[in-house]
Amino acid sequence: MHRAPHAMVTHPPPQDITINVPRDPNTLSNYNNFVTKHTIANFEINFEKRVLEGNVELSLESITEGEIDRIVLDTSHLDIKEVKIGGKTAKWGLASRFEPYGSPLTVTLDGGVAKGKCVQLDITLSTTEKCTALQWLTPAQTSNKKHPYMFSQCQAIHARSIFPCQDTPDVKSTFAFNLRSPLPVLASGLPTGANNWKPGKDGKSGTLLYTFKQDVPIPSYLFAIASGDLASASIGPRSTVWTGPEEIQSCKWELENDMEKFLEAAEKIVYDYAWTTYNVLVLPASFPYGGMENPVYTFATPTIISGDRQNVDVIAHELSHSWSGNLISNASWEHFWLNEGWTTYLERRIQAAIHGEPHRDFSAIIGWKALQDSVERFGEDHEFTKLIVDLKGKDPDDAFSSVPYEKGFIFLYYLEKLIGKEKWDKFIPHYFTSYKFKSLDSYDFKATLLDFFSSDSEASKKLEDLDWDTWFYKAGYPPKPDFDTSMVDVCYKLADNWEAFSKGSDSAFNPNASDIEGWSANQCVVFLERVQSFSQALKPGRVDLMGEKYGFAKSKNVELVSRYFVIGLKARAQSVYQPTAELLGKVGRMKFVRPLFKGLDEADRTLAVDTFEKNKDFYHPICRAMVEKDLFGDR
Repeated sequence: MHRAPHAMVTHPPPQDITINVPRDPNTLSNYNNFVTKHTIANFEINFEKRVLEGNVELSLESITEGEIDRIVLDTSHLDIKEVKIGGKTAKWGLASRFEPYGSPLTVTLDGGVAKGKCVQLDITLSTTEKCTALQWLTPAQTSNKKHPYMFSQCQAIHARSIFPCQDTPDVKSTFAFNLRSPLPVLASGLPTGANNWKPGKDGKSGTLLYTFKQDVPIPSYLFAIASGDLASASIGPRSTVWTGPEEIQSCKWELENDMEKFLEAAEKIVYDYAWTTYNVLVLPASFPYGGMENPVYTFATPTIISGDRQNVDVIAHELSHSWSGNLISNASWEHFWLNEGWTTYLERRIQAAIHGEPHRDFSAIIGWKALQDSVERFGEDHEFTKLIVDLKGKDPDDAFSSVPYEKGFIFLYYLEKLIGKEKWDKFIPHYFTSYKFKSLDSYDFKATLLDFFSSDSEASKKLEDLDWDTWFYKAGYPPKPDFDTSMVDVCYKLADNWEAFSKGSDSAFNPNASDIEGWSANQCVVFLERVQSFSQALKPGRVDLMGEKYGFAKSKNVELVSRYFVIGLKARAQSVYQPTAELLGKVGRMKFVRPLFKGLDEADRTLAVDTFEKNKDFYHPICRAMVEKDLFGDR
C-alpha cells in the first residue's frame, strides 16, 4: 500500500518536553503523566513480508495534577502510519533514535487532559525487518520443514519494536489480542475464539482471526504471540503443552508427570494460581532462553525435552513467575532480582516439596557455579554483579546474567535462615498479596519486610541490624551459605579422582561407566562443572576417555553435552571442535551458545567465526546481538 509522507505530522516532538521518569531509566515514555490501562492489539501476521501489520488501541489515564497536553510512547524501528485520538487524526512525531531506547513517539493532544481522565489512541503501524522482538523462521528452519513459524520475545525492552507502548514494567495494562494468521496462533491471554475465515488471493489458502483476552494487568514485556504448525496435548487437569505435531508426544511424556505437582506445591507456598490455566509452548531450537514466563503460555526451549524428565525444573521456574514477576513485578530492570531471585527461590522450594529438602540445596550448589561463571565473566568489581544495578543509559540485555537469579536467591535464602523458616513462610503470601497486580522496587521490598515483622522484636532487631547497603550495592559475591552437600559429595569425589588421574598421580582409579551409575543428570552436571573449575585443564586424551566411558560425547541431554564440550575446548581436545560447531547450529539457547562460542573462540577462532556466520540467521536477534558482542566487541 502506498503511504504518503508524514502528511499529518506538522512538527517534530517539541524540544521542551521533560521526560521525568520516576523509577525506570530504560523508557522514554512519560508514564509519570499517563499510564496505560488497556491495550488492544489488532495484527495480521504476514509471513511473506515477515511483519505484523495492523493497529493498536491504547487507553491511557492522566495521573498528573494539572492538564498535560502530550503523550510520549516508546517505539523502536516501527513504521508508524497514522495516529488518531477519538477517531480523529492527531498530530504526532518521531524523534531521532536514541540508543539503545529507540525513537520516542510524541502525540500532541488538543488541549490538556485532567487527572483521572482517559485518552483513547489508535495507532496504525507495521513492524519492520529491524524488529528485535520477533523471530521469523522459514519452513526449512522448522522440524517438519512444512510451514513457516514466528514468535516474540519482548523482555526486557523489545515490546517497543512491535507496537508503541509504555515499555516499562512499572506500568501494567489489561490486553485484548485480535491476531489474523494462516497458521494457529497463541498469545499471552486466554483464548476466546478462532473464526472469521478470510480466503487468500489464490482461493485455496486463507487466514483465521484468533482472539485472546488478558484481564489480569501485565507489563509490556509479557506481551507474547506465536504462530506456526502447532499441535496440543493435555499435561494436567489445567495444563496443556503446545509444539510441532512431530514433537507433541515426546513433549507430553516429558511434562505430564510433574505439571500438576508443581502447581499444587507452588499454591501451598504462596496462594492460588491466578491465571486460570497454565500451558507450555515448546518453541523451535532458536529460542534464546530456557523459558519465558509469558502469562497463560510459558514459552520454553526444546532443550528441556531430553527424553529423561531430567530438565523439567525449568518449568517449575517459569511457573513460579506466575506469582513473582507476572502478578507482582520489578518496577525497573535495575531491580530485576525481585523477579528472578524470588522466582529461583520459589522454584527451589517447589523442588524441596516434591523431592525432599536436600534437592533445594543441591540445586543451589549448581546455581552457585552459575553465579561464579557470571562474576568471572564480568569481573568482581563490575556494576552488573550487584543486586541493584545502575542501568541509566544502558541496555538491560547487557546486564543479563545469573547474578539477579542466584544472588537474589541467596539473599532470600539468607533472610529465611535469619528470621526462621516458620516466620518467613508467613511473610511470603503477605508479600505477594501486598503487591498483587502492582510493581515495586527493592526499597518497597525492604519497607514491607520491616513493617511485617515490626511487632516481632526478635525478627525486627535482626532485620534492623542487617547491612542492607552491602547486600544491595556490593559488587561480586555474597556470603556463601553453608549448603547441604549430601547429594554432591559423591560428584566431588569422582571429580577429585579425575584430577589426580589427569595429573598422573599414583592412583588405582580406572574410569568406568559404573562410576555414574544411578546418578541424576544434575549430579552429572555438578561433576562436569567441578571438572571445568580445575586449575589445570584435562589432557585431550583424558577428555576423550571421559566422553566415551560416561556417554557424555553422544548424550542427547544438552545440559550434559554442552558442559562436556566446554571441558574439551579448554583442554584443546580437537575431537570436540566440530561437534561443538554442529551443536551451535542446532541450539539457540544463550545459556549454551555463549559459553560454547567463548570456548570455541579461544580454541579455534576461525572455526568460531565461521560457525557464527553460518548460523547467525538461525539465532534469535537477542542471541545474535550478544554473541556478536562476545566475538567481536572488544577487538
